Amino acid sequence: MNTTTILTLKYEQVAEQQAGFVTRITGLVKIKHLIPLLDELNLDANPRDSKVGQVTSDIRESLAVTPEIFAFKSKGLLLAASEFKRLERGRYALNFVDPVLEGILDGGHNTLAIGLHILELAYGDDADAKLKPVKLWHDFKTLWDESKDTVSNYRASLTDEDEEMNVLVPVELLVPSDPENQVVLDEFNKSLLDICSARNNNVQLRAETKANAQGLFDDLKNKLPKSIADLVEWRTNDGGDIKVTDVVALSWIPLRKTLEVLTVQDESGKDVEPISPTAIYSSKGECMSRFEKLMSSPSVTTDGARRELRNPQILAALELAGQMPELYDLVYSLFPDSYNKNDGKFGRIIPVKKMNSAKLKQTKFGKKAINWKYPDGYIVPLVAGLEALIEVSADGKVSWKTDPKKFVTTHIDKIVDNYKGMIEMVGYDPQKVGKASASYKAAYNAIDLVYLNNK
Repeated sequence: MNTTTILTLKYEQVAEQQAGFVTRITGLVKIKHLIPLLDELNLDANPRDSKVGQVTSDIRESLAVTPEIFAFKSKGLLLAASEFKRLERGRYALNFVDPVLEGILDGGHNTLAIGLHILELAYGDDADAKLKPVKLWHDFKTLWDESKDTVSNYRASLTDEDEEMNVLVPVELLVPSDPENQVVLDEFNKSLLDICSARNNNVQLRAETKANAQGLFDDLKNKLPKSIADLVEWRTNDGGDIKVTDVVALSWIPLRKTLEVLTVQDESGKDVEPISPTAIYSSKGECMSRFEKLMSSPSVTTDGARRELRNPQILAALELAGQMPELYDLVYSLFPDSYNKNDGKFGRIIPVKKMNSAKLKQTKFGKKAINWKYPDGYIVPLVAGLEALIEVSADGKVSWKTDPKKFVTTHIDKIVDNYKGMIEMVGYDPQKVGKASASYKAAYNAIDLVYLNNK
């Protein structure tokens, strides 16, 4: 076991069971002994971050009104740790080596409710004001970290006769059956994601959450500007303003080009086909599903609980994918003026009028101020058409033929002149524009023509 142990968990009643590569430790833990858990862990291994709502309110009510039977009313917490040591008197020293896979696998709402209950007790009359701003797990964790001295002082003030911090909570802990055996340890780590998914089957484990836990987004995340990556909701309820499906959909613009020359087979041995351009707008779920298949391929990432990218062609595509959100924002911000310069009256388009009553107008990814807000369907074909600026080298790596930002900024008026007829042809219906394959062909051809004329 590593010398640094994150925490020690103390059970009041405990039992152990073993099956295959996993040992299950079950028992009851006093909420005061969960404080180290709240100090050290987040919900990184949980499929979604918990949020304040009716569920947490009901749990907190049970803790306050029927503490003596709470252990039988709650499923409690499910934890996993790949390194552990049995100590005396029902105590276990735990080291959570990989917080993305280990930690709190299930029971996020229970954990949040217990934490809020402890803070309510610690703050007393000031609790309502302190807890009111808490909506998401992130809000709670910020307050908890600020309140460690308050919680510590409150706990120190309690006597053995005080029962409010002795409420028992069911805690199930999964550990490897033989932590010194590397084969057992590897199989244990691989099993955690499946266990987590199965335990959370009351709320379907979304494909993007599972992909994030496997590390399939890591390289895409690293290629994005940090200002954008920090705003993406990589896992459910983590507070991000940008949907990860929107980022993944745009990544298929360079990935499509890569798969024109690179054959990749998924884990079942079937070829991973590139998505159609229209899917970037109308089938975000399919973009995500196909991305997961691609990135899970043995020829793309290493096997294991956390996958690592090893394919240079896919890495080159993700390099370009990291630039796509900024290019999207650029096209979005320039499009209205270019439309007007080409004998258009953008502000008179009904779907545009409906969206410009809002005071706050920002670009989708970079959150920069803009003058016009309008439906994505008008410009997704244009952004997808930037594929015309991508070339593939002899070794299958994609790159830009020219600086895409400079090209778009310089030539947007001419591109829009060759494209705007598609919008008018379908009666300005953004859904029809975004879903029509003809829109994507027109945008690709418009960009390709301008490129060839200015080569």
